[in-house]
Amino acid sequence: MRGILNPFHAAQRTFRPSRAGIVHDPRVRVLQLWRTVLGLVAWVGLTLTYKGVVSAADVKAAADDRFGQSWSSVLVLVCTFPVVVGAFVAAARGPLRGLYLRRALRPLGSVLAVMASMATFPLAMAPESAGLREAVGLPGKIVIGVLCFWSLGFALYGIGLSLVHVFRTADIHEVLPPLLAGVLVWEMALLDVVTGAYPQVPAAVRTVFILGAPVTVTALSWWELRRLGRRHGLTVRGALGR
Repeated sequence: MRGILNPFHAAQRTFRPSRAGIVHDPRVRVLQLWRTVLGLVAWVGLTLTYKGVVSAADVKAAADDRFGQSWSSVLVLVCTFPVVVGAFVAAARGPLRGLYLRRALRPLGSVLAVMASMATFPLAMAPESAGLREAVGLPGKIVIGVLCFWSLGFALYGIGLSLVHVFRTADIHEVLPPLLAGVLVWEMALLDVVTGAYPQVPAAVRTVFILGAPVTVTALSWWELRRLGRRHGLTVRGALGR
């Protein structure tokens, strides 16, 4: 109960892989964290250089922009998740399909958890929910406010963990996170191109920045798959029973 009251502890329980017998490779974990940190540092540098952040309002706008990008990544991941996992399960042979479907329940639960936590903010702030807030009175408003405050910590930390651990898909199989991360990052790059992201940045710099993430993550994913195969005997072919 105490752990549930702490939104950060609850997020760790919800978004970090925890399957019995799962392979934990410290070097892979460090690279996953560095990938996230370097992406953030690159974005901050680009923002400070080309967006003219000179006031508190500019900082808030930049932070909102970054959160929006992270949330967009999660939404794209939510849409990509069933496609990649479904293809992985369908390609598996024999009893592995049923095993992976059962293991997919926790990753699916983490997807639903982050969506549910974000749904509390409209409940607390959206004008469309004003009638409900009035109907529940002061005690109800307090409950909604506390729930929204708890969900804020849970959602912010959960979004970060979801991107690092790719919605805990290692609970299905260890080779899935690098595969899914590679697909996600190329989708986000394509989305940036289609939406014309970073219009204030010179074309050459924008191209390098947009392509830098997918190229880097693809290289890291390839390295992670090779390390899983060499150090732990886990390969895509073996995971599919082929």
